[in-house]
Amino acid sequence: MLGMTKRTFMALAASSALVTAVPAFAQESGEIVIGGSLPLTGVFGFAGVAIEAGIQDYIKIINEEGGIHGRKLRLAYEDTGYQVDQSVAVFNKLTSQNENMHLYYGDSTAFSRTINPELVRRGDMIMAGASFATEINDPVNFAPQFIAGPDYTEMYSILLEYIAKEKPGAKLVFVNSDTEFGRDPIASSTARAKELGLEVVDQIITPPGAVDVSTEVLKLRRARPDYAIFHGYILAPLPEFMTQAKQLGLDTKFMGTFWSMDSSIWESVGDVADGFMGVMPYRYYYDEEEAPMLERIRQMRPTYQATGYMQGFLTAMLMSEAVKRTLDEGKELTSTNMKAAMNSIKDFDTGGIIGVPISVPGNTVPVGRIYQYDAGEKKMQPVSDWISVAE
Repeated sequence: MLGMTKRTFMALAASSALVTAVPAFAQESGEIVIGGSLPLTGVFGFAGVAIEAGIQDYIKIINEEGGIHGRKLRLAYEDTGYQVDQSVAVFNKLTSQNENMHLYYGDSTAFSRTINPELVRRGDMIMAGASFATEINDPVNFAPQFIAGPDYTEMYSILLEYIAKEKPGAKLVFVNSDTEFGRDPIASSTARAKELGLEVVDQIITPPGAVDVSTEVLKLRRARPDYAIFHGYILAPLPEFMTQAKQLGLDTKFMGTFWSMDSSIWESVGDVADGFMGVMPYRYYYDEEEAPMLERIRQMRPTYQATGYMQGFLTAMLMSEAVKRTLDEGKELTSTNMKAAMNSIKDFDTGGIIGVPISVPGNTVPVGRIYQYDAGEKKMQPVSDWISVAE
């Protein structure tokens, strides 16, 4: 899936031919379209559905306020099943059928990497997506792209800074899935831990969704870390790790990154999930701190919305802000102009989606907060201030 298959290559070639036939900046008015290769089915279907809802709701808010310079937003999307070939095919179809598609949401790191040369060649679009991959945080090689939150290395840095403050000199074990996603932050985060005076005493690699983790839990028992950080998983095998570790009497604190932090996925786990911690770039739907935009979301959707919703909502917000700033300056909606406008975002108020004003200095929003799961309340509760890891 991560490679450039023949189907993907042919699809990209077809896309190039289609775009060549349509001048990139022929339209200077009319609606502004956000395209979307969304994983509405498959392993990440739960995320795709939430993301689509978040994008649609922010579009509704903007359009009710008159649009951007009088131009309404619209989302044009199709399901990809989290398959890169299908994601490219959807991109080709949507960009050929919709004028003024200057914004795009992608479903995966593989798609972000594969489509990047085409984004550069087109020069009329910026893109974000479901991936927080560290490699995308490269303003030179991934110039038309951005991440609406911290990348995976920055997520680890937020966790490590919290640990260094809570327990200086702590011993750590990294537990990562044997996937590109899982391996992403290992080397850089091991180095960062050392800089903070923390000791990574072991690294454990498991298949994604592993069932039998008894051997790996024995490694944990030998290492007896203060913290174990999981990355590259959604839920399994985290509950099994935690259950066996507690049976062995370990007092290790377990932590995770964004895709393991939706509170609804932990509800069925029970008491063993109590105390699980992790990094979250956004506030939760039910957070009680003052947040006008969260309150508006709750009015629009009176039932709980997953963390993917917040990611989609903020992505649409940042895209819209980049378009607005570009048009404010009387400039064309090119990749270069919109990305420059994106990078001009400094101390920006998200209405409480993120609890502090944010800036976009490069390709990420390098801020997050540590939350801890309360099994009794079935909610993630904040246990830290907002932590910025901007250089």
